[in-house]
Amino acid sequence: MFSFTTLLLLVSAVLLICSILKRVSGRLGIPSLLAFILLGMIFGSDGIFKIHFENYEFSEQISTLALVFIIFYGGFGTNWKEAKPAAAASILLSSLGTVMTALLTGLFCHLFLRMDILEGMLCGALLSSTDAASVFSILRSRNLALKENTAPLLEVESGSNDPVAYTLTIILLTAMGSSVTFSDAGILLLKQLVIGALFGFTIGLIVRWTLQKHPFEGSGIETIFIVAVALFGYAMPTALDGNGFLSVYITGIILGNSILPEKTILVPFFDGVTSILQAILFFLLGLLSFPSEMVNVWLPALAIALFLTFIARPVAVFLLLTPFRGSIRKSLLVSFAGLRGAASIVFAIITVLSPISTENDLFHIAFVVVLFSIALQGSLLPLISNKLNMIDKEGNVFKTFTDYVDETPINFIQFAITKNHEWCDKCVSELTLPPGSILVNLQRGETQLVPKGDTRLLDGDLLVMCSMECKQVPDLFLTEKLIEKNDLHADSTLADVSGHSTSLIIMIQRGEEYLIPDGATVLKEGDRLIIHRQVS
Repeated sequence: MFSFTTLLLLVSAVLLICSILKRVSGRLGIPSLLAFILLGMIFGSDGIFKIHFENYEFSEQISTLALVFIIFYGGFGTNWKEAKPAAAASILLSSLGTVMTALLTGLFCHLFLRMDILEGMLCGALLSSTDAASVFSILRSRNLALKENTAPLLEVESGSNDPVAYTLTIILLTAMGSSVTFSDAGILLLKQLVIGALFGFTIGLIVRWTLQKHPFEGSGIETIFIVAVALFGYAMPTALDGNGFLSVYITGIILGNSILPEKTILVPFFDGVTSILQAILFFLLGLLSFPSEMVNVWLPALAIALFLTFIARPVAVFLLLTPFRGSIRKSLLVSFAGLRGAASIVFAIITVLSPISTENDLFHIAFVVVLFSIALQGSLLPLISNKLNMIDKEGNVFKTFTDYVDETPINFIQFAITKNHEWCDKCVSELTLPPGSILVNLQRGETQLVPKGDTRLLDGDLLVMCSMECKQVPDLFLTEKLIEKNDLHADSTLADVSGHSTSLIIMIQRGEEYLIPDGATVLKEGDRLIIHRQVS
């Protein structure tokens, strides 16, 4: 048994190695998630460090917690405006496509691998969903902007089909433990999806209204609140036999596509949290595996992986995408991009913990299939995309995420309106602004206004103007001058100061305040002048 200090050292070492692997794997073209899972196997019972770990219950709890945040952030990060054109096809693939994939794979396991029909279907259900963590990771790390709205289609499908695979798994485990009729299975499926969707929409809309009408004032409180929302969004519908994964995904989509205060803080927070959780999740699953036991299942697992990748998935994709009149190249790429990942292994852990006994080692079968999928499909996805001429070289995959910020070269300038300012008591439409600039915000007391043409500027208004950024700043020769007690320029305006024709005072530091001067600015003792001098 490890001491607490030893455990902390182990965790820190693993996270450090995962950070390095993420950087190195990107350069080598190897998915980082594959590196994490292999690292877990190296630390595991059959690996170099011989850490014996076989706690399936703990693994299932940690994995479920990780999936909650990964799926929530998958929804939160999906730009619905970009994804909307592909939404119908995505939802069809994530629902009916997942069922078809499970059915075809299950029949293959039964007819060719001689599994019991329900056990074969269970194996198909475990492997029926594409993995959100894997798909998001590959698209982002390789910046794969794909033609024909393919990236949004894959993102929405992979983010929303885990609930369907989970529901199929629960139904089949229930059927294997008791006699369940077709109508019972239908009711269970309906109950899972309806309760999950109902809670997802309700929680998302209530939280959005709360944050917009009554925002938190304390820094960081909103982050804690959203973490609690994600946990509640999973736990509450699950307690009522609903689908918690579907609930948090819908909640994430609603909040991620809403105007929220402090959203710029939430995005990097959840991006960091999900990155850590992905590393921990895949490392833990690798630690839980026994490579010595994979030897007994690698042949049927490889057969399932090949059938799933090259027959079951393509059949479902081509049948469902044909009515949408997409190109054959798009259907081929969507078929190949159906990566299996952590969700399949987590669902397999659920079968291990269930009272149902199976003749086959479904956990290690799922593990081998996931290894095959991430290694082959994850590594070759950029190459296949290029060979199919599906890479949009002018596009940016980050536009399909709500945390995308276009790096437009703009600057913001802030200045105050005083009673003596020439703009005071004028409407915005009467002003002559510098070319390529626009007024974007007006603060009047505690109120923030969007300035329009008929907005009248008043004494005390604080304006923010937007202009294009200077792309190539010339070399400026800047000097400083301090206005001392007996300086002749003290208490004089800049207009009264006879300056050199080749110099210009561009800024004044007055205590903690910085001023952009004009001719009426009065110089005071203690002012520090920033002067630009022309170099001859």
